[in-house]
Amino acid sequence: MASRLLILADTHLPKRAKDLPEQVWDEVDAADVVIHAGDWVSVDHLNDLEQRSRRLVAVYGNNDHGELRERLPLVARAEIDGVRFAVVHETGPAKGREDRCSAEYGDVDVLVFGHSHIPWDTTAESGLRLLNPGSPTDRRRQPFCTYLTAIADAGALRDVTLHRLPPRTPAPRSGSR
Repeated sequence: MASRLLILADTHLPKRAKDLPEQVWDEVDAADVVIHAGDWVSVDHLNDLEQRSRRLVAVYGNNDHGELRERLPLVARAEIDGVRFAVVHETGPAKGREDRCSAEYGDVDVLVFGHSHIPWDTTAESGLRLLNPGSPTDRRRQPFCTYLTAIADAGALRDVTLHRLPPRTPAPRSGSR
């Protein structure tokens, strides 16, 4: 049986946005498994995602402290429909990433990571697939806020799709017309 995945990272709530975009919450509702690669910032956000997700695989990031670090691991591992995943927030510089991660995570099929807010989808010579969904709330130097969806099915990862979110409309400033 196939599993629909939602892959997130770097949500930074409520610092970068007050909430996830409605499109992302719709994906949470549709997903069999939500994977989050850290930088939650708010324990409330973790609570909301845990409550709304059928299954959550998640780690803490460099901006997560206190209760988030108590409740979440630095590295999470999960097998989903025969696909072996590892999730971590940081992987270091882009140069040499595939080789470095292959050496450290050679026992998995897919490594999900965050931190950079830059979408990434490569496959190392070792066969390790590396995925970074970007951020659904903080695009940094990217043209769009983003997230990933995919299907895990009988040991294969398929239909990996990067979704671009429409620009947020800023709230009107008080006194403006």
